[in-house]
Amino acid sequence: MLGAAPIAHLDVSVSQMRSAKGLLRVCLTADPDNFPACIDDADAVTRSVPAGTHALRFEGLPTGNYAVAVIHDENGNAKLDTFAGIPREGFGFSRNPVIRFSAPRFAAARFAVTGDANQQQIRMRYIL
Repeated sequence: MLGAAPIAHLDVSVSQMRSAKGLLRVCLTADPDNFPACIDDADAVTRSVPAGTHALRFEGLPTGNYAVAVIHDENGNAKLDTFAGIPREGFGFSRNPVIRFSAPRFAAARFAVTGDANQQQIRMRYIL
């Protein structure tokens, strides 16, 4: 097809899980306004996989800038549990940016998908 966006894939690996209980909830987005939640992003790719899964592949991606957010939903209630605003479950982001008092901005987690050898290694973090 003439003018079609090049298609690529992305391999995401997740490390430093504290347990294999529950699910990993993964969001891949190119929309800075909907990162990290991906709630209002019709083009976001979301997946829920068993927490024992340490690698995922996203296929058929147009080239461009993306960011990934991962939540370790240990109790399977489809949300990141918090206590006084502090996450009780694990989380991680593409490029493993420094976490201060809130989730990072899209720019801190952004990476370019340019061809067929795209990889992101996400290190899970636990506060409580």
